[in-house]
Amino acid sequence: MPKEVTEEQIQMIEELISRAQKAAAIIETYDQERVDSLCRAVTAALYDAKVWAPLCDEAVDETQLGDKVTKRNKRNKLKLILRDCLRSRSVGIIEEIPEKGLVKYAKPVGVIASLVPTTNPCLTPAGQAIYAIKARDVMICSPHPRAKIVTNKCVNIIREALVREGAPADIIQGIQEPSIALTQELMKRCNLVIATGGRPMVKSAYSSGTPAYGSGAGNATVIIDDTANTAERRKEAAENTRISKTSDFGSGCSCDGNLVIHASIYDEMIEALKAEGGYLANEEQAERLKNVMWDDAGHRLPDTVAISPQALAQAAGIEIPDSTKFIMVTGGSMAQVGKKHFFSSEKLTTLLALFKYDGEFENALDMMRALFEVGGKGHSCGIYSWNDEHIHRLGLAAPVSRIMVRQPNNKGNAGSATNGMPPTSSMGCGTWGGNIVSENIALKHYMNTTWVAHPIPEDMPSLQELFGPFYKDGMDQE
Repeated sequence: MPKEVTEEQIQMIEELISRAQKAAAIIETYDQERVDSLCRAVTAALYDAKVWAPLCDEAVDETQLGDKVTKRNKRNKLKLILRDCLRSRSVGIIEEIPEKGLVKYAKPVGVIASLVPTTNPCLTPAGQAIYAIKARDVMICSPHPRAKIVTNKCVNIIREALVREGAPADIIQGIQEPSIALTQELMKRCNLVIATGGRPMVKSAYSSGTPAYGSGAGNATVIIDDTANTAERRKEAAENTRISKTSDFGSGCSCDGNLVIHASIYDEMIEALKAEGGYLANEEQAERLKNVMWDDAGHRLPDTVAISPQALAQAAGIEIPDSTKFIMVTGGSMAQVGKKHFFSSEKLTTLLALFKYDGEFENALDMMRALFEVGGKGHSCGIYSWNDEHIHRLGLAAPVSRIMVRQPNNKGNAGSATNGMPPTSSMGCGTWGGNIVSENIALKHYMNTTWVAHPIPEDMPSLQELFGPFYKDGMDQE
């Protein structure tokens, strides 16, 4: 249970809210040009590699999670967010639909409470700040206690950029000494909560009494069907798998967790994965890995989350080559999928489970469904197929909010320059994952919208057209 907050702490939260509201009254008066200029200034201040690289190093040093090298690549998400913001309107009229007589106006949502995860202490507040400024909102960040220093350093960089542009620094603020109890007090007093992180955090946000967007747990599952029947196609699938699995040492919910591979190409696919730096653990080694990743009840142990394959192997008491990029274990067949088979659950580290299916594509779909019953329903899956019917069938069958076709899940899910997904670091997982939306949390979620309806010519089909074969004469008569 969270500790009770002191009167002094409550006063501190109320002071943050008061300062945020004063800043909100100012940013709400800005026109589109001013807002867009601020978005550019803030993004430029963070995107600069001389600024972002030290933040990445400090994030890993403080949290002991993730990889300093690949964490640097996350700044590319800021470019995508800025790109989409500059292409959209957020002040005044944002959409007109003449044939329906509708005009839509954007309004700020107000004060946003951002719950920042320990795995993304820089990207999450940075990306959300750009969207918040674009929508003329203000934001108060509640860092994870394990990442409070680097999160607030990121917040301060944004504040300094705002001041240089003549805007209030308090458009964004951070709690310096966060706790669960303080976060709960913050959420009660804000207008909107965006909770990016684990299920307990999201559940707390939904219980705060404040409107909230949450994200769901991942267990990204990727099907590789029998059309990956050339060396080039298998190389593409293996390379993208490596990119997705190893990014920030597998800390993201979108990182590949399970590959479901057709039996006809299974052995060749393993060789392609080995060529990308995969190490296939034998049965004894897999058992050791399982024991350092989960307790007997299947709870994920924190010490092996988001660590290098070498560190994971060392924890398990096994030796792997220094060149290893990720570790693979044989998940087995459908018989090895279930809550008692821990490798079929979310890994959140540099370990990948390989499952084999045979026969019809429907068998792959059955295995995919079974894996999501273990965990990750609502989040994401992927497919390497050159058969449009298979891709369509997966689209119909998968209980997820996003499917990536022949691209790295962790890069594509949250928006990429080579797909049309809205860029974000917060991904809704629909009712499958206990969330209110099944889409990426992006600009439209940071705005209230006023619909103005003008009169139009009557638009009502006849009863015959409406009811078709169910129409009966005299339906309007008592």
